[in-house]
Amino acid sequence: MLLDMDGTLLDRHFDDHFFLDTTPRQYAKQNGLDFETAKAEVLAIYEEVAGSLLWYDLDHWSKRLQMDIPLLKLEIAHLIQTRPYVMPFLQCLKERGLPTHLVTNAHAHSLNLKLARTPIGQFMDSVHSSHDYGLAKEQPAFWTQLRGRIDFNPQTTLLIEDSEPVLRSAEAFGIGHLLHIAQPNLQWEPQYSQRFPSVQGFEQLLQPASPPPSEAA
Repeated sequence: MLLDMDGTLLDRHFDDHFFLDTTPRQYAKQNGLDFETAKAEVLAIYEEVAGSLLWYDLDHWSKRLQMDIPLLKLEIAHLIQTRPYVMPFLQCLKERGLPTHLVTNAHAHSLNLKLARTPIGQFMDSVHSSHDYGLAKEQPAFWTQLRGRIDFNPQTTLLIEDSEPVLRSAEAFGIGHLLHIAQPNLQWEPQYSQRFPSVQGFEQLLQPASPPPSEAA
């Protein structure tokens, strides 16, 4: 079992709020701009490295935007939370003895903050950041390197992930079971995948199968 973190186990509201509100507001303050102008400039800067490992690199953004990104994240750390039914799901995996690995694009600063603020780490057999591999999960070569560190059979492995580009990358590598999370940010409406099996949240994975008619009577 391979599990993504942001938008899958954790509500992505924290990250979206940080990058779409907190960071532009700080940028506006530093540069004497109104919020909307600052946000437009910051979004354009984000696009410079979209889809690459640098997009997730907090040290890169600290230098590029001339602000202390890890410190700013600490200021809104109260927004970090697990998604509904994640903890019962992880407990179920543990009780069944299923090897479970956290596989994330999160930078070390962000990863450590979230592991300190939530209990998800204690349910993992191992934790892997793409920054330790020098490749983002969007690149199929990442999965090749991951397999060099985790003994898993791609054909029988399930990856749960909110990013379709990452799911396509895993599909190209050969991971046999892929599940998309349609509502990574609980403040936003679900966006179901047209390509991969897609669920709104983990409550759908915990629902028991319908009983036979004789038991339902």
